[in-house]
Amino acid sequence: MNILDKIVLRKKEEVAACKAQTSTADLEKKAAFSRETYSLKDFLTHPERTGIIAEFKRKSPSKGIINNQVTVEEVTMGYNQAGASALSVLTDRDFFMGHDDDLMAARAVNNIPILRKDFMVDEYQIIEAKAIGADIILLIAACLTKEELTAFAKLAKSLGLSTLLEVHSQEELDFSLNPFIDVVGVNNRNLKDFTVSIDTSLQLAQTIPSEFLKISESAIDSPETIKILKKAGFNGFLIGENFMKTANPGKAMQDFVHQL
Repeated sequence: MNILDKIVLRKKEEVAACKAQTSTADLEKKAAFSRETYSLKDFLTHPERTGIIAEFKRKSPSKGIINNQVTVEEVTMGYNQAGASALSVLTDRDFFMGHDDDLMAARAVNNIPILRKDFMVDEYQIIEAKAIGADIILLIAACLTKEELTAFAKLAKSLGLSTLLEVHSQEELDFSLNPFIDVVGVNNRNLKDFTVSIDTSLQLAQTIPSEFLKISESAIDSPETIKILKKAGFNGFLIGENFMKTANPGKAMQDFVHQL
């Protein structure tokens, strides 16, 4: 069993426990559920924004603790001020030390789209994402069936949420595209063994249909990498660890952006 299998197995247990505690009807009564969401497409293509989706991440299975000394508010506000097109906030507890409260805290102090970075395995989590203030959900092709990908993206669309589809190979891209997807993200990290290479993005860039905006995720550690990816046709860049490993992630992003 690889790490992705372990995460998905644990996530299914976690969702079952959440369902027993809070019904979808209760989630739909939360204040954030009725708010107008921000469009990822609009912010990714906005001329005054950088195209960077900046991530708040304390820990990962591959790196262990990255940074647990900073608050989600100070980091995400720093990212926003540095020109982030969107924020990504980890809500997985067991493997990434995240929490729904982190996303809610980021939502309270920011006016740009927020991605709920988690492993979606159930429609309940999509309703939950809207209820905690997310604007975007992540669907990972490696852990969902074609039918689940379509049903989940369709539900997200009906709730006003943007969907970021994450793929790692041509095979995943071919089976997972559907009309309800907004943006396609190429993960340069292989979720089965956690190796990274931007060649993954460069190889898939030409085969992603033009109607989808393209995002490259992971292994983006220099402004030069972004220049290469932009030339290949990418509109957005998800960066987490590169900023989070510093004492001041917002300042790290600001310095990074000045070199673009």
